[in-house]
Amino acid sequence: MDLLKNNVGKIDRIIRVVVGIILVGNIFYALNHPIGWVGVILIATGIAAKCPLYAILGINTKSTSEKIGLK
Repeated sequence: MDLLKNNVGKIDRIIRVVVGIILVGNIFYALNHPIGWVGVILIATGIAAKCPLYAILGINTKSTSEKIGLK
């Protein structure tokens, strides 16, 4: 288990960032709501392409071509 290994694929990254932005936008609606922090985590893991939870669970959403470096 390597927590620093890239394990988030391109489509998963896009979804994470978009959903994260939507959730962070909710911070302006309710500043004390924890859902905004979930959005921050999604944005961070989407940009970094590393998800510690995926590493712990052994999940890798990268496509085969992404894994061998073609994309």
